[in-house]
Amino acid sequence: MRLRNVRNKESIMAVSNIIVWNPKDKIGHWQEEFQNENPIHVEVGMGKGAFLKGMAEKYPDINFIGIEKYDSVVARAVEHIGDVPNIRIIRMNALEIDEMFDHEVERLYLNFSDPWPKKRWAKRRLTSPIFLEKYDHIFRGQKEIVQKTDNPILFTYSLESLSQYGYKLYDISLDLHKDEELSKDNVETEFEHRFATQGNPIYTVTARKE
Repeated sequence: MRLRNVRNKESIMAVSNIIVWNPKDKIGHWQEEFQNENPIHVEVGMGKGAFLKGMAEKYPDINFIGIEKYDSVVARAVEHIGDVPNIRIIRMNALEIDEMFDHEVERLYLNFSDPWPKKRWAKRRLTSPIFLEKYDHIFRGQKEIVQKTDNPILFTYSLESLSQYGYKLYDISLDLHKDEELSKDNVETEFEHRFATQGNPIYTVTARKE
């Protein structure tokens, strides 16, 4: 999908109260950033922030951090989210995630990540062993990853990769929106809403590792 440039992105981002500009300085102290001791959940690749905002409003006793690589996307997310007290945004590459947190995260969301469809690109997928090893450094206690995607190749790869890495798989669905039990508490992303409206199945899994 073509990424549209936002001409005034710098000014939009500059006045935001939810962007953390010095995230590496927060490592080990993220609860201080939120001024509470609530659990921290992280979404990698937050897009325009629909899921992040929906979750933060639904669960005010959880702190949510969105990670996004591109300034234009961050700017649009800031406009959509506004000033929600239990949300923070980090503009960064996901490859640096283990440099931002020190065993402080309780759940990780991987929503509609780039599937990197060619076999030679597999290491770039967010459920590859390279990333799973990085996640080991961010989780506090039990590790929990929740994935949603419309890409069956990425989903199959993720189930295999997570299982081989020692995760146990729960709440697997090959069509989330037709699963009454799993869909009742589901919060949609922008991509999810679009794909589901087009009739595409949404795949999901929750993976946990002690």
